[in-house]
Amino acid sequence: MPAYDVAERDWRLKLNANEAPTTLPPLVEERVMARLSHIAFNRYPNLEMKDLIEQVASNYSLREEQVFFGNGSSEIIEKLFYAFGGKNHSIVYPEPSFSMYKIYVKVADAKGVPVGLEEDYSLDREKFVRAVKDSKASLAVVCTPNNPTGNLIPLEDVEYIAQNIDCALVVDEAYLEFAGEDASAVKLLKKYPHMIVARTFSKAYGLASARVGYMMADEAVVRMVEKAFMPYHLNVLSLVTADIVYQMRDEFQPRIYMLRDECRRVAEELKKIKGLTVYPSHTNFLLLKSVKAEKLNEYLAEQGIGVRSFGSAPRLENCLRISMGTREENDLWLGEVKRFMGGKK
Repeated sequence: MPAYDVAERDWRLKLNANEAPTTLPPLVEERVMARLSHIAFNRYPNLEMKDLIEQVASNYSLREEQVFFGNGSSEIIEKLFYAFGGKNHSIVYPEPSFSMYKIYVKVADAKGVPVGLEEDYSLDREKFVRAVKDSKASLAVVCTPNNPTGNLIPLEDVEYIAQNIDCALVVDEAYLEFAGEDASAVKLLKKYPHMIVARTFSKAYGLASARVGYMMADEAVVRMVEKAFMPYHLNVLSLVTADIVYQMRDEFQPRIYMLRDECRRVAEELKKIKGLTVYPSHTNFLLLKSVKAEKLNEYLAEQGIGVRSFGSAPRLENCLRISMGTREENDLWLGEVKRFMGGKK
């Protein structure tokens, strides 16, 4: 079974994991530290989980029983694969997309049914629905905005899929905050009880170290899926940190806007470089394609700049994914890319 490689080196500029380029805003960090100083370390986390669930449920006008938290949206999705997978069960997902889907399928002892994206990485909704029906799938997954391609699946296409399949449908919205709430499928939950929306604090809220994610779904789905989790599966440090971050999420909006603007600015600069294809993005990263991709990756590594190379991964040959940093960091790596592609290295 393939392993997800998380080995790292001490990069001068780390742009390979779609992490936020800065830590918590000062005011948020101050509140977090104050809250942590009052933790009862001898008690299991319980009320802290309830506080966080109450916040999310209230924000989206859901019942508390419709919200559940895990160690990042990755764990949420993994447990969904366990709950709906198993021997003689099929799980449908797009390809290329989040690389862990195919690993979760194997761990869940299910049959994976990848549906190839179109040449421009858009999702053909008819083809996806057909794959779900033909395979008699018990679970289908779409990722929007999609990782690693960066494109958004139109909400009407997500709804079309929900309307035309009978199995559970997971909408992985790890990067949704960069696209904006109008693009979210949360508003469709009341209409489609077989729909599940997964979110994370790791990307837009820069909380990758704490590992906090959540799902929103019908109460019956939440009750079933939580059986796959151990008791007290989220630690109190992560819970209280996420609670403060969610209370103060407006503090993160300027950073989200900055990363979105940087993505557009850098994309326009990259489009001017001959031999480089830049794909549209609604996230905090860009996908680039070039016949020189592997050599470019090696050159950037020599400069201490870490980006994600996909090697010979299907449909991602000659592709690099680069996360947005601060403006200064982006100017630095952009200059190196220009230097290499122009032969001035």
